[in-house]
Amino acid sequence: MERKIIEKFRDWKNRSKGKSALLVDGARRIGKSYAVEAFARAEYKSYLLIDFSYPRPGTLKCFQEDRHDLDIFFAKLSAIYGVQLFRRESVVIFDEVQLYPPARQLIKQLVKDGRYDYMEIGSLISLYKNVKDILIPSEEVHLQMFPMDFEEFLWAAGDHATVPFLKTCFEKRKPLGQALHRKVLNDFRKYMLVGGMPQAVEAYMNTGNFGEADYLKKQILSLYLADVGKYAGNDEQRVYSILKDIPGQLSKKEKKFKLADINKNARMRQYEDAFVWLDKAMMVNRCVNATDPSVGLSMSTDYTTQKCYMGDTGLLVTQAFRDDEYADNILYKSVLLDKLNVNEGMLTENIVAQMLRCNGHHLYFYSRVDSANRENNMEIDFLISNHKRISPIEVKSSTYKKHSSLDKFCTKFGNRLGERFVLYPKDVMIKDGVTHLPLYMAMFL
Repeated sequence: MERKIIEKFRDWKNRSKGKSALLVDGARRIGKSYAVEAFARAEYKSYLLIDFSYPRPGTLKCFQEDRHDLDIFFAKLSAIYGVQLFRRESVVIFDEVQLYPPARQLIKQLVKDGRYDYMEIGSLISLYKNVKDILIPSEEVHLQMFPMDFEEFLWAAGDHATVPFLKTCFEKRKPLGQALHRKVLNDFRKYMLVGGMPQAVEAYMNTGNFGEADYLKKQILSLYLADVGKYAGNDEQRVYSILKDIPGQLSKKEKKFKLADINKNARMRQYEDAFVWLDKAMMVNRCVNATDPSVGLSMSTDYTTQKCYMGDTGLLVTQAFRDDEYADNILYKSVLLDKLNVNEGMLTENIVAQMLRCNGHHLYFYSRVDSANRENNMEIDFLISNHKRISPIEVKSSTYKKHSSLDKFCTKFGNRLGERFVLYPKDVMIKDGVTHLPLYMAMFL
């Protein structure tokens, strides 16, 4: 599996030159360990990998007793793992570092010593439980990793030519043509259904069977639920409730998360910590309301009005029918046959949120409700900062005929706006000052 993040690893190595450690953070099962080990194998003379989920006998004793004498510390670790280390030509990797926080705290001393490079891999790493007893080292460079994107999905299928051509069409705002657009959209539908979890992608690529991918995604969802039980503490039940309700919330016309659907007496102040927990665990992508949109979107956020997307759209597809057999999951047939109805917005908005987040955007939307005059109501699915301007993004179906919310938004905030976008299942088109892009081109925004 080729992963783009490896190029970011190289950039860190070349820039840092041993002056910092790289912390790779991300949800479970997105391929962090695989990518880091592939990088270490290719870029260093040797590497020593310590997996704190099952460290070899004697490892923790080294950290406890020998950390003040690094000559002895590394001599013992080399012997335990059978790896010869070379000054400035080796990298030491701490995998599942959240399970042993003292190793993370030691990074400051190790980087100062300077004899090797250091990489840390973790999930749930920002949760208070995993950092409460340590001093976070300032020598860390923090890099977030996400599920495989559409281009990586195509790479796994042996296709390296499509996305560069798509980027050219995007930059020139030029249509692909009906035949090629249909082919790319079909591949994109497969990506929506399989998702970007590497195990699921590999299973689908090897078998061409969505059922095999679905089986693995169910295992990943079970793992996520187990993590909730282990790490969410007093918020466990509220986190469970939110995760369980995401497909139902997103399948409605109004995608804003309504706590009353979970419990009629629920209040955001009771659930805020649960949403934060899921966001830090990178299981979900939160999208919050920017009430006064400007380039500094975070300055006007209203966290009481938010949308909550699954971090991986393939997991959302499986989560929606988690208790049923794959053959009973109507989303697969609906997506492949282009017959989506009530669930269309659920998947298309989720995949756009996933792609924007992967591109480094924090997620914002705009919502205004005027109970006195419904004509003033408007909702914009996503807002992104774009060259010192705000770009509104609407996600539409192929049958849409107007974008009234976008028109009202442009009238109200026109002097703040850059290019306006509609993402939909058709080819590139510019009409009435709005750039219409096929859904898969969200990767370039």
